[in-house]
Amino acid sequence: MKPGWDELGEEYAGSSSVLIGDVDCTAAGSDLCDEMKIQGYPVLKYFKDGDMEGENYGGGRDRESLKKFVEEELSKWCDIETLNDCTEKEKKYIEKMKTKSTDDVANQIARLYTMKDGSMKYELKQWIHQRLRILKHIAGNVEEEL
Repeated sequence: MKPGWDELGEEYAGSSSVLIGDVDCTAAGSDLCDEMKIQGYPVLKYFKDGDMEGENYGGGRDRESLKKFVEEELSKWCDIETLNDCTEKEKKYIEKMKTKSTDDVANQIARLYTMKDGSMKYELKQWIHQRLRILKHIAGNVEEEL
């Protein structure tokens, strides 16, 4: 389950509505696990609409089942065309980048790809993935040309 879980986390790294994470309840995460009343492992929990207690996930543990659940129940992507479900930060970035040349957008994509696997705070990594998603849409998926 762990490799599929990590892949799913990478796929949703650019989402402003979904955070895929994990906690080791046998080590540094034991206090959080106690607080969440987790007694057996592995436990999958999801949190919706500000819920701080979370719900236990009871569906399939394969990557496809997890992805389907996330898509149907949890994810909201910024719609670059209508700006629905976009944060203010995303909206400003979209408007700024729509005025740039194709070369400028391709250069930004290349620059962000070199940065995305570096060591950084989660919020910065998430913002890099959000920008990549926006830029690839604006460029008509320039990544295939890189």
